[in-house]
Amino acid sequence: MTVTRNPELNQSMHVQAMAQSIVLAHQSTLGLPVEPQAQALRGDAGDLVFAAALLAAHRLGFVPADALCVAQAWSRQSMRTGGFHPAQWPTEPADFDMRPWPRTDAFAPCPASLGLYAVMPDAAWTIRMARAGVPTVQLRFKSADASAVRAEVLATVAGVQGTGARLFINDHWELAIEAGAYGVHLGQEDLHAMTPAGLKAIKDAGLRLGLSTHGYAEMLIADQHSPSYIAMGAVFPTTLKQMATAPQGTGRLAVYAKLLREYPRVAIGGIDLGKLPEVLKADVGSVGVVRALMAADDLDTAVATWRAALTPA
Repeated sequence: MTVTRNPELNQSMHVQAMAQSIVLAHQSTLGLPVEPQAQALRGDAGDLVFAAALLAAHRLGFVPADALCVAQAWSRQSMRTGGFHPAQWPTEPADFDMRPWPRTDAFAPCPASLGLYAVMPDAAWTIRMARAGVPTVQLRFKSADASAVRAEVLATVAGVQGTGARLFINDHWELAIEAGAYGVHLGQEDLHAMTPAGLKAIKDAGLRLGLSTHGYAEMLIADQHSPSYIAMGAVFPTTLKQMATAPQGTGRLAVYAKLLREYPRVAIGGIDLGKLPEVLKADVGSVGVVRALMAADDLDTAVATWRAALTPA
């Protein structure tokens, strides 16, 4: 047997073995299909755990920005625990460099469980959901016509009065403040476009802020703003919105939920009643639904069924 005396080669082989141990421990729950070239990616050999975790994350199908977050967290976890544990996926907020709670700069709080959360395309649908008993609703009206947007927001706020529904307005934060909505929801692109003054205006008005995320990098961006809740998706394939990232699955949803345990958590994307039990195992307190409610033959019955399924036994 020939023993290599090349330290760099030995180190590379060690990184490969460490990475493979991570992959084997988590492939069934966290892995997604990857392109063949992802197998060849390397990390910084100066930190073996970082390098191994970066390589493993790429092999498990995490996009590059998320793979980097995983590798950094795994490196911090190994230093904190004094060892490398391939089966122990990092879920401690400190390992992701997240600030501890409570936070004095946080947005107004939501209930820990928002329950059934209907995301609707216009005022009529949003009002209909609120009147059918959906506890949390969102108006996601997209139009370049400012007068149409204003009319939809004002009509929705007026239409849900007396229903008890928590109404979030997607994107149109100034109108949400003016009309007195419960909160504002922003996607990542909307968040990037916001100014600090705009975010401060939402907070000063006492409105809640919800943020969409699609993986670790976006979760960490969202966490920097200490929102009222964080939405995680898409859990399953959906045809309602073009997604830049692959469906995350319930395995990833579970580790995301552990990391975001200080927040109310909303799972969204392709969820129906058949998939709901597996989603709820991931410890989320709310499920965003679009198509499953809009396509219901009897909305009142559908809402009652969903709410019963979301009620803890």
